[in-house]
Amino acid sequence: MNYKLFFGTVVCVALMSCGGKTETTGASNESGNTTTTTSHNPNEYDPKRGLGKFTEENVIVDAALNKEMATRGEVSANTKCISCHKLTDERLVGPGWKDVTKRHAAHWILNFITNPDPMIDKDPQLQAQLEICLVRMPNQNLTDDEARDIYEFMRKNDGIN
Repeated sequence: MNYKLFFGTVVCVALMSCGGKTETTGASNESGNTTTTTSHNPNEYDPKRGLGKFTEENVIVDAALNKEMATRGEVSANTKCISCHKLTDERLVGPGWKDVTKRHAAHWILNFITNPDPMIDKDPQLQAQLEICLVRMPNQNLTDDEARDIYEFMRKNDGIN
């Protein structure tokens, strides 16, 4: 299976921006870090960011794995994800998860797993992947915390310590 088709990024995308009206609000999370929520023009699609509230600015990923989040993420993934995805590069119903965090930015993954339908409708790579898998990823109605925990579990699966 050609995962580059699904997970590859286009170099020229780096030159694109979301554009449009942007509103930013700040809030403190339980660890005291400030997070921001940014809204973008919904008619413009940036394949490097995806569609959703997660941006490069409001998703902070430490170099070291957050083991507590990864443990919670594994529990959530076993309930909501693993019936369709293998932890290897092998496709089950959907593509395998091996090295997914090395191929996509954290904010793109978080936008996709919390907002799959609009991204599948607009992202050419996801549309091509749909042609291979033949099944749309269902919206699992993940909370932001569940999505972030699953992302950390994906990082653990990709060998981040």
